[in-house]
Amino acid sequence: MRRKDPKTQLSSSRALLEIRDLNLDFGTPRGRVHALRNVSLDVPAGQVVGIVGESGSGKSTLAYTVMGLLPENADVTSGSILFEYKDLLKMPTQARRGLLGDHLSMIFQDPMTALNPVRTIESQMIDVQHHEQGSWGEKRARAIDMLQRVGIPDPQSRIGAYPHHFSGGMRQRVCIAMALLVKPTLLVADEPTTALDATLEVQIIHLLKDLQKEIGCSVLFVSHHLGAVAELCDRVAVMYAGEVVEQGAVRDIFHNPAHPYTRALLECDPGRIKKSTRTLPTIPGEVPSLLGTKVGCIFRTRCRQAFDRCGQENPVEYRIGVDQVARCHLLDKELLVSV
Repeated sequence: MRRKDPKTQLSSSRALLEIRDLNLDFGTPRGRVHALRNVSLDVPAGQVVGIVGESGSGKSTLAYTVMGLLPENADVTSGSILFEYKDLLKMPTQARRGLLGDHLSMIFQDPMTALNPVRTIESQMIDVQHHEQGSWGEKRARAIDMLQRVGIPDPQSRIGAYPHHFSGGMRQRVCIAMALLVKPTLLVADEPTTALDATLEVQIIHLLKDLQKEIGCSVLFVSHHLGAVAELCDRVAVMYAGEVVEQGAVRDIFHNPAHPYTRALLECDPGRIKKSTRTLPTIPGEVPSLLGTKVGCIFRTRCRQAFDRCGQENPVEYRIGVDQVARCHLLDKELLVSV
């Protein structure tokens, strides 16, 4: 293992989405909350990149930052988000909005509130095709075809229904159909299976996987479900308290986790428990407050392997193998030699 320059990219070729040294604050009455700190992440063309971590780790904040859907108290203090080699943060508002739909599309977390309750599915699916050429009838036909492909029964008649006529699982299928209808270049999926039961979750994951391969788009998949990430994603980034602490190919992360937080997350996965037990494993402690400036490793208060250096110096990225990096002082080659 050798020390990695923080500016070094993981791949030699340019990715579809390149996030570099992104820092974002939220202004609050108690002070500035540093929600994202020095986040760097690549989403290669045609691949699915997962983001995992506990609640409050910054996964959804990162997704909404990419889409430009931030509240007024949000402030991107530094960094860049390059999409197709253009910095989204420097684009005029109108130009960035023009990318939404056929270039950037999103599946929101809660299917029960993602759709407009007073408009039919038909009108909403036709509206999302505002960048597309064709008559109203042609757009309606494309919408019906997509509803059929995501498994909505009798789409010719169901397209005229309102959202409350559908179950939660069916609404999420409609949301997926709307997001993929215009064949976006990048799809951002913010925990699209959280509100669904286990059976529907498996169906939605398989549906997303099939449609992603068919359309050929890239996907930024936010989830707290490690099994879903292992099934769907090519690469994964592990976030903790606003930082990406480890990232790499899914197989490498799941079989050879390098960061103590990644190992702790995997140990808490019920699918990895081999013996019957009434007590599920947990990570001791709580996610720290993000108010004020932080010095040292953000995970040190919950890490069983923390030592003096962890509280004095921010860890940099170290490369493990060919395509995996992690931010942990324990990976410093000089430290390994000294001990």
